[in-house]
Amino acid sequence: MIGCSEFCGCYDWTFEWLRRNFGQEAVERYWRQAISADSQRHAAELIVSQGVAGMMKYWGHTLAEEKAGYVTWADEQRQVMRIEMHACPSLGYNLQHGYRYYHDYCDHCMGWLLPIMERAGFVIHHDHNHRGQCWWEMRRREDPQGPSQPGELTGRHDVRLLPDYQRGNHHTWHASQLTTAP
Repeated sequence: MIGCSEFCGCYDWTFEWLRRNFGQEAVERYWRQAISADSQRHAAELIVSQGVAGMMKYWGHTLAEEKAGYVTWADEQRQVMRIEMHACPSLGYNLQHGYRYYHDYCDHCMGWLLPIMERAGFVIHHDHNHRGQCWWEMRRREDPQGPSQPGELTGRHDVRLLPDYQRGNHHTWHASQLTTAP
């Protein structure tokens, strides 16, 4: 049996194995079906039924249990939530142990989360730097505002204000670009 930490390396290896043997579409289908629709049903139930309150319940428990370096901010009335990930435990584990199989391990988060957020009526603005730092901003689909300005919602805790955040290879997702395949 593998432990929860070793699972991160196995996950990374699995994504690359799927891509190499069956193509990128197979990886994305795995994220949607095996993760989003199956192993993360509990997250979907909370987020779809409770919106931002459900997001806070899910990530409040999950990120604390994973011992992530993070800050969250939420406004339930405006239906906005933001996560500042200063130290991703999953990618951090892989980097520390030299696991670098799939070209963008971080994309699996969007791969499983995007279908849930779409069902719940939310869009996601997101950026990660492949160094264990990222930010997420979830808003109602009808909210015309794009992502907040650095420091606007989480003040000095905004990961974009860290001196080393701009280093790395960034991958940005904007809500206007996002769709999921059926």
